[in-house]
Amino acid sequence: MGDANSLAQLDGWHSEGYAARVHYEGENERYSIEFYEARASILYWKVNEGNAAVPVPREAVPDPLRERIRRDLAQVGINPENETRLL
Repeated sequence: MGDANSLAQLDGWHSEGYAARVHYEGENERYSIEFYEARASILYWKVNEGNAAVPVPREAVPDPLRERIRRDLAQVGINPENETRLL
């Protein structure tokens, strides 16, 4: 089973080929988080009220969300440090 498929076994994650995605809705912000298997990296997208998604730097993402993503990666055997890997 590939890494994207492994993530899809976790709550909220969905796989699409060699990528996996999860959506997060905080108190005032919405994010779409994507894992790319070929690079073993994460990309964060901030979703506005019109449902347009814009990539955002990790530094702009709330720490609790980043920690959750690292826990999810570790849970399926992906190095959680990959969360910091640049595309």
